[in-house]
Amino acid sequence: MRRDRAGYVHGYSNREAQRLLDQAASVRDLLHHDSRFPPGALILEPGCGIGAQTVTLADNSREATFVSCDIARASLDGAARRIRERGLGNAHLVRADLYELPFAPSTFDGAFVCHVLEHQRDPVGALSALMKVVRPAGSVTVIEGDHGSCYFHPTSDEAVQAWRCLIRAQAELGGDSLIGRRLHAIVTEAGGRDAVVSPRMVYADRSRPAVMDAFVAKTIIPMVEGVQAQALDRGYIEPSAWEKGLADLREIVSSDAGVFCYTFFKAVATVGS
Repeated sequence: MRRDRAGYVHGYSNREAQRLLDQAASVRDLLHHDSRFPPGALILEPGCGIGAQTVTLADNSREATFVSCDIARASLDGAARRIRERGLGNAHLVRADLYELPFAPSTFDGAFVCHVLEHQRDPVGALSALMKVVRPAGSVTVIEGDHGSCYFHPTSDEAVQAWRCLIRAQAELGGDSLIGRRLHAIVTEAGGRDAVVSPRMVYADRSRPAVMDAFVAKTIIPMVEGVQAQALDRGYIEPSAWEKGLADLREIVSSDAGVFCYTFFKAVATVGS
């Protein structure tokens, strides 16, 4: 693993692949209603993983061409299957490292980066490297979440502790799950001009059962559950508090009074010369 890349806190299990798909589906309109690229544009999507975002990008802009890359062959196999299933002829996959992209400078008209920078030790360096293959005055779009934006009801000290275990686990691997609040600064420092960041809040209560199920039950809670071994082995939390915290998080889904909020941040900027 390159020193620039942090560990992927969520792992690469089949369950994680399904979690990514559930997450992408639950916030598709929220994140992508304005993700459109002009006819003839050539757009790079680094860190595409299993193609959860790729298929939406390619479907939304059928006359643009997307080159999506990832270092993990198994993930690319999953992405290829989803592209075929959707009949998308404008999405192409390349196995490549974000830090060693096999493209000449200024090859692309734009880049789309989603849930990638949070897993980099040096997100500014990663984004700067990516911008080198985008032409001057091209576009860069970056989407990241911020775990510190999360709040929920009913709550408890144990549920908050369990949530913070996720933040700590990612930090110890070299990533930053609080990166959303720094997105404007990161994009600007990396060379983006005129960056505009818009917050995208996910809100779920009993009147939005589909969001509560897809985002909270199938995305958020499995994400927390995934750091159990690290949280307990490293003593982030006592086992009894962990069990109660997870139970309390699950109660948000089942309770008539349950409410969950989380904010993503989307930055759009122009690549400087």
